[in-house]
Amino acid sequence: MSKKIYTGTGDDGTTSLFGGERVGKGNPRIDAYGTVDEANSIVGLARAHLRGEPGEETLDPVLGDLQEELFVLGADLATPMNAKPVVERIEEAHVEALEARIDQFDADLPSLDRFILPGGTPTGASLHSARTVCRRAERHTVEARTATPINEQAIVYLNRLSDLLFVLARWANRQAGVREDTWEPGAAQPDSGDSAPDD
Repeated sequence: MSKKIYTGTGDDGTTSLFGGERVGKGNPRIDAYGTVDEANSIVGLARAHLRGEPGEETLDPVLGDLQEELFVLGADLATPMNAKPVVERIEEAHVEALEARIDQFDADLPSLDRFILPGGTPTGASLHSARTVCRRAERHTVEARTATPINEQAIVYLNRLSDLLFVLARWANRQAGVREDTWEPGAAQPDSGDSAPDD
């Protein structure tokens, strides 16, 4: 008989950290690694969109590596600092690898002198979405640090990862020949006169 996917142990609103401690599902630590899981899912969505697209052979292995590392990061955040980690923790070497990839892919891109609007191809748009979720994971992790010790490299990793996802989104769009739309300050402002409310 196969093992059931549900256990019911979290029906009281709590969940277990690695090491056995049970905490509420609204705990900032849970917000942190739950949002990391969300970012991982969106990277997976980007990979699904990437199939058959220009640049797949170069970009897909990178995204696969990031998904593997996001599992490491999630396990790190789910493991109290006084507990023995079940997998490696995020280290400075992980951050350095992200920085090397940022430099690698950014070298193929034109420089930016203004903000760009997130979008482009489904792959590029998904990577932009993953970037914003990564930023939210970073905020949750910083918040969790105010209540409990957190691996500091996890915060640095999330900061660099959002930068890399931004670069990869631009790179994917450029490979597909999609022009980046830039934000023009004031472009969305209503015309003076016709759109003004009546006195």
